[in-house]
Formats: sequence, structure tokens, C-alpha cells
Amino acid sequence: MHMADALISPVVGATMWVAAGATLAYCSRTLRQTRQEQLAPLMGVLGAFIFAAQMINFSIPLTGSSGHLGGGLLLAILLGPHAAFVIITSVLTVQALFFGDGGLLALGANICNLGLLPCFVGYLLIYQPLLGPDPLACSARRVGIATALAAIGGLQLGAFSVVMLTLFSGISSLPVDGFLLLMQPIHLAIGLVEGLATAAIVLFLRRARPDLFSSIAPASSIKPLLGAVCLATALTAGVGSWFASTQPDGLEWSIARTSGATEQTDHARSWPAVDTSTSLEGLLGAAATLSLILGIGFLLRRLSK
Repeated sequence: MHMADALISPVVGATMWVAAGATLAYCSRTLRQTRQEQLAPLMGVLGAFIFAAQMINFSIPLTGSSGHLGGGLLLAILLGPHAAFVIITSVLTVQALFFGDGGLLALGANICNLGLLPCFVGYLLIYQPLLGPDPLACSARRVGIATALAAIGGLQLGAFSVVMLTLFSGISSLPVDGFLLLMQPIHLAIGLVEGLATAAIVLFLRRARPDLFSSIAPASSIKPLLGAVCLATALTAGVGSWFASTQPDGLEWSIARTSGATEQTDHARSWPAVDTSTSLEGLLGAAATLSLILGIGFLLRRLSK
């Protein structure tokens, strides 16, 4: 759901930059005041993993479209919404600067759609209320339902925001009603897949590391987790990307259908198509994301002294 610069006017793009920047400043200040910048190593490796995971598009059956894990909700569940927003901002910035994914003018809009909405609206207003005061006491079924609803809600709001920002920009000839009627259902399907995947990860970690959900763990105790996430990131970027669907994502598919280009070819891969250049890009992007988040953590630590 990365918006391209072609959909955004300079005024709308600048406005969303201001909104994203203000939210980033608020989240950074909150992390500094609560001394959570010590989580920078965990934030860094999780950011690298989300970068790698976003490379793997999964096919949406019978549509000719695909989607990928956004990661904002997962990060908010594991680290809280403020740290999650900083991580997603870093991931999207690396994607825009080094890989041309989304564009610089649309970066603020993408940060708000993929970061602000799932991290704050989806997590704080849907996920937390559904689980109640003691999330660790909830059943696996309740966690799964809450996660799926939060993921769907966040993506539905993001899809609606994309349509509205396109409308307000006024530089696209896409009919708003047709665009909206395609964006919402395709992202409903993508949100359901993301919700189930996020729930599976959360339930696994609740069994393996319940301390992550109750208090901030000492740095020494998260070393095995850091190593495991680094390994998962390397495998996801280096090997998992070979299995990614080459079908257009939900936004690209909606634009094509709305504009009348409805012919789609199913390019979903049933076996790996080895591409070392894609693997290298994934590994470099994950490393850049890790470095950026560690740099932010170092800066926040210095400012808090």
C-alpha cells in the first residue's frame, strides 16, 4: 500500500510530511522520557525483519493481486506504539531513499498510512480494548480474533486514507467511487492474512518469552532473541524473497482495475525463483534499516543524558 508520488500533490505531500514528522517527534520524546531507547537493539533487528518481510508478497486467490505484511501492528504489540512508529518510519525511509519504493513526496503519507494508523488506531483503539487489562490471561482464540480485527481495521483505514489523499490531491483521473470500491475489499483480504500471521507470531512469543509482554527485559536476556530475529531476517531476505508473488499489490491492482487495465496474469510462484540480486538488495536494505534505528537509539540516549 505504498503510495507513489504520482498520486500526491505537493500540498498534500507536504501536509502529510508535517503530520508524520510531528508524530515522529512525539514518539521520540516519549521513548526518551520513558528511557525506552535502551530497546534500540531489539527495535533494530525487528525493523530489519519487517523490511525483509515486506519483500514477500503473498497472492490473494482469484483476484490477480497480492499483499505483504505491514508489520506496524506486530511491532506495536511487541514494543508499544511509540517504538513501533519509529521503526516503521525507518523502514519506509530506507525503502524510499534507496529502493525507490513509494517516493519522497509520498513518504509522509506512507508513514501515516502504514505507521500511524496500525500503531495507534489499530493497536490502541481495537487490539487493546478487545483483550482487556490482562492480555497474558487471554485465550489464544481471543488473541487471534483481536489481532485479526486490529489488522483489518488498520488496513481498511489505510486504504480509505489512500483514496482520500488521492482525491484531495486532485492530480489523478481515477474515479473515487470505483477506486474506493476496489481498495476496501482487497485490503480486507490482505488484512485478514496479516492478522492471522501476526497472531501466530504473537502466540508463539507469548509461550516462548512471556516476559516480553509484561515488562522490559534486561538487555542480557534478549541476546538469544536478537540472534534468532537476525537469523530469521537473513533467511527471509536471502531466501524467502525467492517465493514472493510478482502479482501487483492491492494498491497497484486497484489502480489498474479502476483505470480499465483489467487484464492480469497469474505470476504467483509455486517454487523458488533464485534471484541473488533480490537477496542482496534485501540483505542490504535490512542492514540499512538496522543501522538507522541503532543510530536513532544512540541519538535518543545522548539527548536523555
